[in-house]
Amino acid sequence: MERILFITSTRIGDAVINSGVLDHLVRTRPDARFTIACGKLAQPILENTPRLDRIIIVNKKPLGLHWLGLWRRVAGTKWDLVVDMRGSAIAALLRADVRKTLRSTKIPMHKVREAAGVLRLEPPPLPKIHLPEDAETRAAGLFPTGRQVLAVCPSASLPFKMWPGDRFGELVKRMVGPGGPMAGALVVIFGGPGDEVHAKPIHEALPDAGVFDLTGKLYLTDVAACLARARLFIGNDSGVMHISAAMGTPTLGLFGPSDERLYGPYGEQCAVVRGARNFDTIQDETPNWKAHPTSLLMDLSVDAAFEAATRLLERTKT
Repeated sequence: MERILFITSTRIGDAVINSGVLDHLVRTRPDARFTIACGKLAQPILENTPRLDRIIIVNKKPLGLHWLGLWRRVAGTKWDLVVDMRGSAIAALLRADVRKTLRSTKIPMHKVREAAGVLRLEPPPLPKIHLPEDAETRAAGLFPTGRQVLAVCPSASLPFKMWPGDRFGELVKRMVGPGGPMAGALVVIFGGPGDEVHAKPIHEALPDAGVFDLTGKLYLTDVAACLARARLFIGNDSGVMHISAAMGTPTLGLFGPSDERLYGPYGEQCAVVRGARNFDTIQDETPNWKAHPTSLLMDLSVDAAFEAATRLLERTKT
């Protein structure tokens, strides 16, 4: 029996991005048992990994003391393999036959491809979220059969990543209204606790059509199971967007102050759309963009998003 320690992110999106490397180890090392170190938010993404012995929650502390806490919990084990996706020094301080630590490259590349470099995997393995057996059953019970689902996530972790809510409402109305490419589809809204305010413009745009609002109501594995049933997902750069892409759902990411070359939804069924300004231009024009209090996607029009969504639907219609 092999013992593998896999150290990954505290954030949902990054944990999804790294999940392909973990799944590669699951598939190629059938005798291995896994211990995973991650953040609390990322735990649902990883807790159904096959042959998982335990998950260790890493809570960030000042001066990097969280690494000392992790070391104390894993130093007593002799590991066959330690894979550190955080690029820390902890692997060098553990008893292990093989140590693999991710090092960021100066060559711009998608983070899924960069993650695969820790094991020199080519092509990069696709992100993979393992679901509990009953998650798909719960998701099937939420939606009516025989009706297309348009999934949307109008929120994000920071305000500068959010497309204005009124534009989200107008886009959704055009998508599912009469003559739209998903006319009559059920609109399902996703988001985390506290994101309900961002769903309000979509409710206002479709007062008579019915909107199924799951904002803050589901565990993340149930969110993933629901997204797998959608015909199309549209959302800001967020963990939910990466979950949608990992579940194989056609996923359109709305980008502005994020670099889609690194963080776009990954997979052949995915696409991104942005306004006239590219990431580098936004950085130059807004030096303090990471602290910007409002949306930096103001140059992304409803027309552009609608056209991108329509193209993605056409491309993935089979």
